Amino acid sequence: MKLYIAPYAPNPRRVIMFIAEKSISSIETVSINLQEGQHRTDAFKAKSPLSQIPVLELDDGRCLTESRAICTYIEALIPDPNLMGVDAFERAHIEMWDRRMELLFSVPLMMWVRHGNPMLAAVERNQTAEVASFNQGQAMRMAKWLNSELASREWIAGDRFTIADITAVCGVDFAKMNRWRPGDDLPHLKRWRDAIATRAAGQVAA
Repeated sequence: MKLYIAPYAPNPRRVIMFIAEKSISSIETVSINLQEGQHRTDAFKAKSPLSQIPVLELDDGRCLTESRAICTYIEALIPDPNLMGVDAFERAHIEMWDRRMELLFSVPLMMWVRHGNPMLAAVERNQTAEVASFNQGQAMRMAKWLNSELASREWIAGDRFTIADITAVCGVDFAKMNRWRPGDDLPHLKRWRDAIATRAAGQVAA
């Protein structure tokens, strides 16, 4: 299998971290240069019609896009260590938290960076200051709420590391481009981020 990625982009990193936590070494990675528009070529659109990354290309040529879908496929192939739940309730509970982290935390952080950082102007062609400001506010409110949630447990979805932690940290680390990281004003969120750095998934470059 081949995984098409863009170095340091948060959505591909979500899959790379998922793979790292499972100690999978059999998936080849292929880098796509977004600044040069390689994701918009006809050859790449044959794999990803919406020019999105990541893309997982199976050995038979079939392709999957969307990072969550790719992780679901990998989890089914290699269920241990489990990152998405072992029974019906836990799977739903982890997905609930994963969706919260994606839609309410990581996406606002990413949109803040994409619309507020001049370095990404070639990727985000219509950068808008108002979009950056709105999403920054949403992300900071969510960071405070998540900090309070993490006061009573080690990981986002409970007492063990899951895909919800991966999804959240991809947004947090992407926001370093805008010089933001959880600090002493968010001690539980900072403790959580520091704990991820000690794991296999945390060794994936951001």
